[in-house]
Amino acid sequence: MKAAILFKPNEPLQVLDCELDPPKANEVRVKMKASGVCQSDWHIMNGDWPSPLPIVPGHEAAGEIVECGPGVTTVKPGDHIIFSFRPHCGRCRYCTQGRTVLCIGRASVPPGALYDGTLRIKHKGEGINQMARIGTFAEQVVVPEEMVIPIRKDMPWPQAALVGCCVATGVGAVTRHAKIEAGSTVLVIGCGGVGLNAIQGALLSGAAIIIAADIRDNKLEMAKTFGATHMINTSTNEDAAKKVKEITGLGVDYSFDAVSVDKTQALAFDALAPGGHAVAVGISAATVRAQYSPLMMVFGEKTVSGTFYGSVRPNLDFPILVDHYMEKRLNIDGLISRTYKLADINEGFKRMMAGEVARGVVVFD
Repeated sequence: MKAAILFKPNEPLQVLDCELDPPKANEVRVKMKASGVCQSDWHIMNGDWPSPLPIVPGHEAAGEIVECGPGVTTVKPGDHIIFSFRPHCGRCRYCTQGRTVLCIGRASVPPGALYDGTLRIKHKGEGINQMARIGTFAEQVVVPEEMVIPIRKDMPWPQAALVGCCVATGVGAVTRHAKIEAGSTVLVIGCGGVGLNAIQGALLSGAAIIIAADIRDNKLEMAKTFGATHMINTSTNEDAAKKVKEITGLGVDYSFDAVSVDKTQALAFDALAPGGHAVAVGISAATVRAQYSPLMMVFGEKTVSGTFYGSVRPNLDFPILVDHYMEKRLNIDGLISRTYKLADINEGFKRMMAGEVARGVVVFD
């Protein structure tokens, strides 16, 4: 099989022939069908998030079960699945609270390795790490059973792949984490895959005003098709927070920052009405620091929180999101700007970083 491997930060991925060891106990082998090209993969590739190398990136994907190791009970060969990039041990304090995306039950396992500490993908005899223990830029993978979620078989593969990250993260940030009320006013900063899905989450929840903010007009036009009622180009608007307040009166009830750099975090806070709630959704580089006014946080009773993976429960929420798509309550088709073959994966990242796409998807034969 072939896999796209990162050997050094800031170098192109190399698509190479690899070997794949069979699944062990409580593991499954999956034939990849589609994998999204995501900013989180780029953070691995450019060294923002230090990771063990060499590594196969990729974490937003869907595929078909082809083999099960001993002890597997939740899936069988032929099942269609979406990957969850978070473990779910079922026993730690967070899993038992239903906050499975915060699972700490696997924290002692080396990052990139499967739960027994070994590697399944090999290139010329050398073990290759897998991003989030799934590494989906490969034609086949072996992963822990708990990281695959079975779904209905009539769901298209590219759309299913996007449920595994940007759809779950964006929609979940609004519906699972913030739990916004119908009639709320909302600001979404950053109109890539996650931001567009936050807009969809606000629409699903009955928000009255949904303001999209971005530095690119093409992204703002796309946001309008996903439900945004107002658009602000922050590269040409000197005081975006003031503009938000002109639209809403006092500011927004909720803001969702899908970028999470210093300037966007400040905007998310400053644009809030008294009693408002700012949610950090995008994952920044480790060195980024945000600035808020503690004075305004106190006098305005403002709340700032973070959500990881949209605070979803993948085993419960992925099938729900799939049903939303199949019943035309979610627009996932419109997220897919381009598709690529695995051999063209580096082009996918170039287009993503140039702001040309909402989401690119690698489609496998």
